Amino acid sequence: MEAQETLLEELLNVEVEIQDVEEQMKILLQRQDTLYERQSQLKALLEASEGSEYPAKDTASTSVENWSGSFEWDSEADDVRFNVFGISTYRANQREIINAVMSRRDVLVIMAAGGGKSLCYQLPAILRDGVALVISPLLSLIQDQVMGLTALGIPAYMLTSTTSKEDEKFIYKALEKGEGDLKILYVTPEKISKSKRFMSKLEKCHNAGRLSLIAVDEAHCCSQWGHDFRPDYKNLGILKIQFPSVPLIALTATATHKVQIDLTQMLHIPKCVKFFSTVNRPNLFYMVREKSSVGKVVIEEIAGFIQEFYPNNESGIVYCFSRRECEQVAKELRESGISADYYHADMDVNAREKVHLRWSNNKLQVIVGTVAFGMGINKPDGDIGYGLIPLGAFASHVPLFLTSMGVDRKVVELDEMDCLLNAYYILGLSTMVFYENSGLQNLYDIVRYCLSKRQCRRSSIFRHFAEPFQDCNGMCDNCAFSSEIEEMDVSSHAKVIVSLLQDIRENDQRLTMLQLIDKLKTKHKELGSNLKRDQKEELVIKLILDRVLIEEFQHTAYATNAYLTIGPFAKQVLQGKRDVKLEVCNAQKKVAGINSVKHNVAFSGLEMKLDELRKELSSTHGGIFPHSILSTQQICMINAQKPNTLEQLEKIIGRLKTEKYGNRILEQIIKYADSNELKDEHGSDFRPKKRLKTKKPVVLIESSDDDA
Repeated sequence: MEAQETLLEELLNVEVEIQDVEEQMKILLQRQDTLYERQSQLKALLEASEGSEYPAKDTASTSVENWSGSFEWDSEADDVRFNVFGISTYRANQREIINAVMSRRDVLVIMAAGGGKSLCYQLPAILRDGVALVISPLLSLIQDQVMGLTALGIPAYMLTSTTSKEDEKFIYKALEKGEGDLKILYVTPEKISKSKRFMSKLEKCHNAGRLSLIAVDEAHCCSQWGHDFRPDYKNLGILKIQFPSVPLIALTATATHKVQIDLTQMLHIPKCVKFFSTVNRPNLFYMVREKSSVGKVVIEEIAGFIQEFYPNNESGIVYCFSRRECEQVAKELRESGISADYYHADMDVNAREKVHLRWSNNKLQVIVGTVAFGMGINKPDGDIGYGLIPLGAFASHVPLFLTSMGVDRKVVELDEMDCLLNAYYILGLSTMVFYENSGLQNLYDIVRYCLSKRQCRRSSIFRHFAEPFQDCNGMCDNCAFSSEIEEMDVSSHAKVIVSLLQDIRENDQRLTMLQLIDKLKTKHKELGSNLKRDQKEELVIKLILDRVLIEEFQHTAYATNAYLTIGPFAKQVLQGKRDVKLEVCNAQKKVAGINSVKHNVAFSGLEMKLDELRKELSSTHGGIFPHSILSTQQICMINAQKPNTLEQLEKIIGRLKTEKYGNRILEQIIKYADSNELKDEHGSDFRPKKRLKTKKPVVLIESSDDDA
């Protein structure tokens, strides 16, 4: 009998090792594909530019075109980029993507949030004749985009449930007969899959040669392997079938290799040109903090975090698991003195839009929302300093979500954003995700991510997207405070847990994790254990992750319950062949050390005056976004160059903005100089003084170039 148990244990160990090897192989294969892709692109470019003898790799996604070369539309594109959008230079891959779209190629864009995806289809939409169709999953995102384009004088419209009858009539007439000025039309995927009237008008637009391009934003929603799967996205493949000659560009920040394959197949763009940008956002500060089991304490901690680190009312988003929690958390944050409101799909459309606009215009500091809010949001002022996930929400998606939530728009040199994951005790979600594709494994990965106190927070992100590791530079809690970590041997406590579960199983009983924790309280008292409750919880979770324990799921008429039982490595722990250790940190030192990492910047007086001016102009020009008038980058450039003529100013902010706001901007510069503040601060030659860090409360001006 003992020999049989030994063989069974060895078999289980081999199976576990095989699973580990298979996971490593998946990662290596993804990395190999990425390297092959890059190799092919480099060879193609070399061949095009120098007549290389290297043969281009025969893959559907690689083209021999040199997308960085010269094209007939270069001059016009540069003019629109600078004089309409007010963008001085292209970001990484933007020019190449625009050239591919203008060449009527299908394109797949993988680009981190804030990398400038929107410009990749908005600029070609302006350059090409006809109407560009943009499919976007969220009403809030569509509203952001349309408001921003309208402020730039670009005729953009949306066709959604909130569209007025008058606008709807105009849009359908423009599609069918080409009447009226319409360049960019935003719709949700539901409009494609459920509105025969819309598809009929779109077909007439195409038949008349007026459908210029199709953009599918947040394209990962097409794939069931994606973390924001939307069923209606599956039907978007009809677009390429119905309009095969129209270039289609699919854009996302979060597509793994498997998702890329899935969405190119579903959208019928197998020969698309692919462009990859790094997922790393060096200005994000990643942090995991332990969450109290008492709801009221959690709210107090969130409010305290916001008030301590963001005293100047910088905007933020707090994410919750359910719509009911959104309302409750928003209410309790208001009671704690935070200007907060909730945002979710059950709200009246007008009420939801009102909340979004208040937040966008800085009249509301915090939005409490479900995961849908924030995906692709273009916060106009860009001063979103933090994103908090406090209530165990979205555990299976957080590695993707933290890198893709489009809420950090600060210029990198000015500040950093906190991605605060306050989801320590989240294994309770296993009953909700175990039936999804890779759901349970994704959940365990994020729990492992939370528990780790030594591994760089960015390392799992790079691994997930098969990217080479890049130095964190102290921009996560583990890298910043690794010296405060010690190890505690808890092997004896692990033996108690395994023995307890063995006894429970022999008596034909079962325990949930919470029940096990409660029983351990009694057991450890008998043993004289000094483990705190949170350490017991962490130990149980670690044993699950290390497969000493496993979860078993049982369905009832009303719920799915998760019970714990012994796993393949339980016997090794009992026999003392496997040590179990917990990483323990000095929490007080770690929290205190956050102040040494977080830093704000004191801005010059002129920059603050220009910030005040753009807010004033925003209110007097119909409530358009302050950022649409001047971006933070432009404010910094004006402060550095001190233009004193409209011609000089136009070289910084472009023709359109100079014509609209140039006189007021110059007036502000002259007024500031006349008050002798420039002499006091810079001297008579206007040379900018070096900015110094300060511990005093500072005024943060708003950013940035958004997702343009």
